[in-house]
Amino acid sequence: MTYLVPLPVVMPLLGAALTLLLLGRPRAQRWVSLTVLTATVAVAAMLLVRSSVDGPLVVEVGGWVAPMGIVLVADQLAALMLVVSASVTLCVLVYSIGQGMADGNEETPLSVYHPTYLVLTAGVCNAFLSGDLFNLYVGFEILLVASYVLLTLGSTETRIRAGTTYVVVSLLSSVIFLVAIGLVYASTGTLNLAQLVERLDALPDDLRLVLQGMLLLAFGIKAAVFPLSAWLPDSYPTAPAPVTAVFAGLLTKVGVYAIIRTETLLFPGGRTATLLLVTAVLTMVVGILGAVAQSDIKRLLSFTLISHIGYMLFGVGLTSSLGLSAAIFYVVHHITIQTTLFLAAGLVERRGGSTAMDRLGGLARLSPLLAVLFFVPALNLAGIPPFSGFLGKLGLVQAGIDDGGVLAWILVAGGLVTSLLTLYAVARVWNLAFWRAPHPEMPDTGDADRAARTEGALQPQTGVAVAQTGAVLPGLMIAPTVALVVFGLVLTFVAGPLFDLSTDAADDLLRRTPYVEAVFPGGTP
Repeated sequence: MTYLVPLPVVMPLLGAALTLLLLGRPRAQRWVSLTVLTATVAVAAMLLVRSSVDGPLVVEVGGWVAPMGIVLVADQLAALMLVVSASVTLCVLVYSIGQGMADGNEETPLSVYHPTYLVLTAGVCNAFLSGDLFNLYVGFEILLVASYVLLTLGSTETRIRAGTTYVVVSLLSSVIFLVAIGLVYASTGTLNLAQLVERLDALPDDLRLVLQGMLLLAFGIKAAVFPLSAWLPDSYPTAPAPVTAVFAGLLTKVGVYAIIRTETLLFPGGRTATLLLVTAVLTMVVGILGAVAQSDIKRLLSFTLISHIGYMLFGVGLTSSLGLSAAIFYVVHHITIQTTLFLAAGLVERRGGSTAMDRLGGLARLSPLLAVLFFVPALNLAGIPPFSGFLGKLGLVQAGIDDGGVLAWILVAGGLVTSLLTLYAVARVWNLAFWRAPHPEMPDTGDADRAARTEGALQPQTGVAVAQTGAVLPGLMIAPTVALVVFGLVLTFVAGPLFDLSTDAADDLLRRTPYVEAVFPGGTP
């Protein structure tokens, strides 16, 4: 079934081209986007099943034999990331369609939204499947170029300023990545990941450390690892709710995926383990302290996003099978939960007119369903038993205890403190936005005329400068949020099989031979 491997990249690109041809026909654009992403989810699920049974699936793009040509590789890790990312992008697309239709001008949407969104999806999928360092760079650039457009939708002063910062930081990381690629090629004569396994091992230790450090620096910026994360809280909250949600769920995780892939496949042995562990604890603690200090829900969630990247680095830095499998499990959990919370924040903004906690209140009474949609993933993010967040953190804590090193114990303590502070942060949101009495400036449902407020910002689907706040929340915005909340709960019920899958993926990553033999069945040239 290797013919399925390129489809998660090809289908969104073809869909983007088709939606461009359908400019001015928003309903057709919506159906094309929904069909493409639904098919992508189905293909990703089939790839996950087949890679679990048959091992990594490999396609040589254009018929060019590796290492001369580019290869796409769907192993268990890549296929798992595809399933989760495609599912999340589909839900966010439905949410954005619902938002556009509810704004009352769905006949004249911002036509560039659907093509750009599908290009973003193709870039993410290409990054996960890439078996070549330069193709991984191409995947990053595809998703970053699309993200520039989505981030600045509406062309408001705030979004342009935030987008400028995002562009500058992203270009810096891309330049570092490109320089690292050039050095790797100059040192080894190849960029094929499977071939690099052998050739990098033959290089002097000092040179390998330089190459590893440059790749870590590039991926650390993309993953928003402290102290390379200052750009994120000022960029993500300014975007429209669906854009912020898909950014928070996926873009930083592509950087984490790149760290996992390169650290296990190209640079085994834990030479940078100490650096990763120190960075992990700083990312966790500094990020969550930033979250506690926030008075806006979107900014608070942006800082929790940074903080919980530290848990994933914790697992990678331990260089053990249990640590790596727990990190993979936590990536899946965090993609789902963080996206859900940002969608819920979008609903809060629509219902309450703001995400500033000092201007909200009484949402639990005004919209009990919205309260549940925030409450459940918030507890999951904080790691309250028996949710998947607790199980992922428990796996990381167990891996740290098994390691027994001083840094590992510091990480265990830092992880527990971060979890408690995360609970405090989300409990504060619950108390101020949902539990206390309604704020006097909040809109209510008693007067339909009071349901419209001018935000001065384009919505991603419609391009309309007026968003309806205080009105009944649209069903097409509620439904995908409910779906992601349920998906987060399902992760708890299937935690055993998911951990088994994560363990198998981690073992294959640490052994390296399944990946190499899949790309070069007759041996590495």
